[in-house]
Amino acid sequence: MALLTPLFAFLYHLPQVYKWLLKPYYVASLFMSVAFLLVRKTPGICEHLSTQREDGNPCDFDWREVEILMFLSAIVMMKNRRAITVEQHVGNIILFCKVANVILFFRLDIRMGLLYLTLCIVFLMTCKPPLYMGPEYIKYFSDKTIDEELERDSRVTWIVEFFANWSPECQSFASVYADLSLKYNCAGLKFGKVDIGRYGEVSKKYKVSTSPLSKQLPSLVLFQGGKEVTRRPQVDKKGRAVSWSFTEENIIREFNLNELYQKSKKLNKTKGEKSEKVNELHFPPVPEEEEEPESQEVEKETKKDK
Repeated sequence: MALLTPLFAFLYHLPQVYKWLLKPYYVASLFMSVAFLLVRKTPGICEHLSTQREDGNPCDFDWREVEILMFLSAIVMMKNRRAITVEQHVGNIILFCKVANVILFFRLDIRMGLLYLTLCIVFLMTCKPPLYMGPEYIKYFSDKTIDEELERDSRVTWIVEFFANWSPECQSFASVYADLSLKYNCAGLKFGKVDIGRYGEVSKKYKVSTSPLSKQLPSLVLFQGGKEVTRRPQVDKKGRAVSWSFTEENIIREFNLNELYQKSKKLNKTKGEKSEKVNELHFPPVPEEEEEPESQEVEKETKKDK
């Protein structure tokens, strides 16, 4: 089942995957992921490599290399069990392929291992995965606007995502959060985001750690009347985040989005009724002209004839 789930998800999103693969970041990542395979299988290069195969064929994997690849494949499958988007599946595969390449190159030749590791570090520092640019109903806060916006109207419920652009988990979650905003955004239920990697004071005030080891990125917090009501992932007494899966179903259930949305629709109706009453007070209806009786009209006509 662990194998079939990512496979079905990949096939379902295959047209979208093609668009990702054409982006420079993924093209370079895929090339680096299969670097050892290319070196081991390319004629003219593989003949000069060392091998531990009994037949002495340097252009094929030896038993130790196969063992390393199988072990890392098992880790990828375990890691992908918690992935919720195709981006996360592809990102996990690319990450562990690079790890496998580092181990295999160092085992083959320490100079090749150092060269490949240097390329990975340079790539990590200079290239970032593309950000989500699809449709969304999300307001982006800064350190100066978040408090003012949350406290502006006590009737409005806010769901705010605390994220960092450098976090792969936040990048993968962006499309899920955008879909939720498209489905549930209304006058009484709004969605916001704040980059705590950029605004450090916000992370301290709302107690969201930006450390890569904290597992608090992303964090979703529901505010009502400017006060925190629900937070996921939860944080224990020692300040550690409790493991939680950011699937759309989990978010809808834990934050009661369906119930909140229904209440927000009622709030919209009451706002509309109040605005109509205000318009009636400012602009009273124009009185209609009274119709004259038929007898008076006949008298007027006889006078004119005379």
